[in-house]
Amino acid sequence: MKLVISRLIAILLLVVPGLAAAYGFLLMKDALFDYFAQFGNVNLPDPHFDLWHFLLGFVLFLVGVGFIGGWIFFRDRKHNYVSPRFRAKRPPRPPRDGSKSGGQ
Repeated sequence: MKLVISRLIAILLLVVPGLAAAYGFLLMKDALFDYFAQFGNVNLPDPHFDLWHFLLGFVLFLVGVGFIGGWIFFRDRKHNYVSPRFRAKRPPRPPRDGSKSGGQ
């Protein structure tokens, strides 16, 4: 039962940022669509761009995608699936005491 609850929590940790990213994308799409749809209305003197909804959508989208991308990156890093430049750096090995030490 404990494993089921931990898996459910892990799924929720991925679903919530995914929903936030999807909602942010919808906010950005709606802001852009409303702006371009106002060009066809002859009763409006100038079209109005809803910047705050667009910025809120952009932030939600970036946070959601960044969280999911970071989750996948660190999971792949743990399983050693990433390229060598993204792998964890190991400290250099100390020299052995009985080896040749340059002339002594």
